[in-house]
Amino acid sequence: MDWVGSLDWIDWRLVYYASEWAIRLTMLVVVPQRRSPTTASSWLMLIFFFPWPGLAIYTIVSNVSLPQQRRKRREKMLRKLADRVNRFEHYQSQLDPEVLEQLRQGVQLAQRLGRMPILDGNQIELLADYNGIIERIIADIDAARDHVHLLYYIFADDATGRRVADALKRAVGRGVRCRVLIDALGSRGARRRLVPDLRAAGVEVFNMLPVRLFKRLDVRNHRKIVVVDGRIGYVGSQNLVDAEFAEGITYEEMMARAAGPVVAALQSVFVDDWFLATNKMLPKTPLFPRMERQGDIVAQVLPSGPGYSTANNQLLFIALIHGARERIVITTPYFVPDEPLLQALHTAVLRGVDVHLVVSAKADQILVGLAQRSYYEQLLEYGVRIHAYKRHFLHAKHLTIDDEVTVIGSSNMDIRSFALNEEISMIIYNREITARMRAEQERYFQQSDALSLAKWRQRPWIVRSGQNVARLMSPLL
Repeated sequence: MDWVGSLDWIDWRLVYYASEWAIRLTMLVVVPQRRSPTTASSWLMLIFFFPWPGLAIYTIVSNVSLPQQRRKRREKMLRKLADRVNRFEHYQSQLDPEVLEQLRQGVQLAQRLGRMPILDGNQIELLADYNGIIERIIADIDAARDHVHLLYYIFADDATGRRVADALKRAVGRGVRCRVLIDALGSRGARRRLVPDLRAAGVEVFNMLPVRLFKRLDVRNHRKIVVVDGRIGYVGSQNLVDAEFAEGITYEEMMARAAGPVVAALQSVFVDDWFLATNKMLPKTPLFPRMERQGDIVAQVLPSGPGYSTANNQLLFIALIHGARERIVITTPYFVPDEPLLQALHTAVLRGVDVHLVVSAKADQILVGLAQRSYYEQLLEYGVRIHAYKRHFLHAKHLTIDDEVTVIGSSNMDIRSFALNEEISMIIYNREITARMRAEQERYFQQSDALSLAKWRQRPWIVRSGQNVARLMSPLL
């Protein structure tokens, strides 16, 4: 009691006030270490106004590295990278694509970043019908003879997810080996019933990046990959979930279905992620079968994420934008750029390139939507043409450069996809595919409102203020 009484003289308000300033001054030294000035400024502003909550958030989410166990597995996997080369030994049709000279540096960069070869002899379809995409995936699963591999950020326990799950069960019943990787946070709703049902039927299901106390939540595996028998693959933006899974929103997507040697690259990414999730290396045979030419399309796969030493997707996008000479069209649901991306778009316009940005008129995430819209005035001043798509929430993620290159995958044009998420992109060096994608982009333009700088500047000051405050947090979103 005497000890307790001896504390009566302490002014706890003064202690709390002093602790706040101690946090501010300490973090002024800690935060800028190995961070860009923009990111450091955002963290310091948050901590300055809300020292204790800011410190708590910083402690949980500031480190963009992978969990220690996963880092050890990745290091072990990297020591086995020589095997990745062997995975492509059957695919001798590797080709330096006939792209324009100014884009060649971007092509070479993609090879070095992802350590994935450029592969000729592919057939690729672009698929834009939401339910039609699910139908095609189910049909391919129903035709599988050896194995089916799915890697998804969201595998939902809803009508769409159940239809795919039923196809997997049918495949297992025929003796097909089915393996599924799901992000533990994105697919958390499936873990109660859908995942146990799949496991009971014989489907091997593993969670990637499980959620644990005192472990950061925002490093996620955001990829969407399907591989069937090592011969057919899908990549793009669409999750295994109903198109209307968010209230008041209908999602519109874009996927690429591939047949040919490039499927081996998608398989390679799945095999690597399987190892990181399970610590088990899958057998090379029969996952990488000898494959004949399926077409004449040249393509390449680029994985990216915090496990790599560089932001692979960001560097690729910037290199391709710098190489453009005529036209750039970026389609993304989330556009929260960093300075290098903004500068690349600005210099492209100054070179006379016709630059288009297609975004959704409606946002499905309030804070991200506000931050995204804070960049519109700057982009319009640069001369970027912004199209606000009205028909649905456009969740598709793709990029075309001139008439030469199409990039499609899971990556958004935001700092989260560049630094925090495991993503996957397919780079297609083909004029016909690019023309097909441009036809879709023209449809987007027709079903969008073209934003004008004069009208955008007339938005209410309270809206502008909210957007600018959200922009301060953009490096943290």
